[in-house]
Amino acid sequence: MVGEIRNRETAQVATQAALLGRLVLSTLHTNSAAAAVTRLRDMGMEDYLLAAVLRGILAQRLVRRLCHACRRNAPAAPEVIRRFKLDQRALGEPVTLSQPVGCQECRQTGYRGRFAIAEFLVLNQEIERLIFQRADHGSIERAAVAGGMISLFECGLDAVLSGETTIEEVVRSVHTAG
Repeated sequence: MVGEIRNRETAQVATQAALLGRLVLSTLHTNSAAAAVTRLRDMGMEDYLLAAVLRGILAQRLVRRLCHACRRNAPAAPEVIRRFKLDQRALGEPVTLSQPVGCQECRQTGYRGRFAIAEFLVLNQEIERLIFQRADHGSIERAAVAGGMISLFECGLDAVLSGETTIEEVVRSVHTAG
């Protein structure tokens, strides 16, 4: 375990341990899983080392959970359905969204506790090729999504449709993190 990779020296120690066959787990502050590649590159890590040692990158955000005692369900506005393509995710079911209300159990906030939304980028040949081409994180992310990765935002939308949180909470968490 490497607590956090913040600089070149720590990144080199983690890389050397991985090259020796050790499983290395660490944290790194980025906006997405794909951005971890460019962040490590910015710390001076060579592309061939990144491709050699990275196996998977997990990005996560904590979002507030709606209070189960007082949340209120309502049909989603057509504009919201269209903007976030919720009809495609709802698989033909009516799109109903939960909203915070506030009660004694949640101290009138409408939320009680938090849970994680996440994306997991698994390196494959295409992503390794992009690393060697020094592609930006956007290109790496698009390749990961094309390869089946569910993005943080998509994971959040699934949580919205299941009534666990709100679209506003997902947008706030995903687009203001970093």
